[in-house]
Amino acid sequence: MYELVNTNIEGQVAAVIPFGDIVDYFTPYTGILFIFALVFTILAIISKPEKQVDIAFGGDAYYTKDISVKQMKFQRFMATACGLATMGGILSGDVFNFTLFVAMIGIANIGIVSSVKNKHILDNAYEYGILAMIGTLPLFAGAAIILAATGTLSMWILFTPGVTVPLVAKLLLIIGVVAEGMAPVYVAKAEITRAPGAPYVLMVHVSSLVMFLRAIEIIISM
Repeated sequence: MYELVNTNIEGQVAAVIPFGDIVDYFTPYTGILFIFALVFTILAIISKPEKQVDIAFGGDAYYTKDISVKQMKFQRFMATACGLATMGGILSGDVFNFTLFVAMIGIANIGIVSSVKNKHILDNAYEYGILAMIGTLPLFAGAAIILAATGTLSMWILFTPGVTVPLVAKLLLIIGVVAEGMAPVYVAKAEITRAPGAPYVLMVHVSSLVMFLRAIEIIISM
């Protein structure tokens, strides 16, 4: 019943998950990304936070940063939400739903980092949040232009040769994904990558990498 055009990126559809007019799907490509995100989400749920160790410059002294139970619970919750949103974005067969999941990931990542009570990290999280809010405009604008130009947001139709998606829509979509805090933008915020609370902080990296790969696949396929 369902047949997705083989773009040599997606591969053949292995399974579909219909929700009315919206049909999510598994392919070898999205399946690998889904398993990767699922594994890290499970690790975030069952793991205890690691203590960050700082070494004093020019000496042998060092100290550890303890993670409070309150912070651990909040980071674990946000990391789980981030993982679920990442898996939703991977399976999405609808461009608008994909943009919604990307926005949710940006919010969850801000929550993971902003729970750390450190001035420099909070400053970076604040800037990260501004960037994510700005990125919402091109992200949803790209989806709106796709809908206006093609009359649909379904990837099952957009991936067919007979449908032409405007280049500006593709550019806006990828800019929005990047601006939401995805790779490689977040790497510039060094304090974020050094924030204590692994493996929860690692979800920022995992979700960024996976969704960036998914976004590139969608852009090339349209």
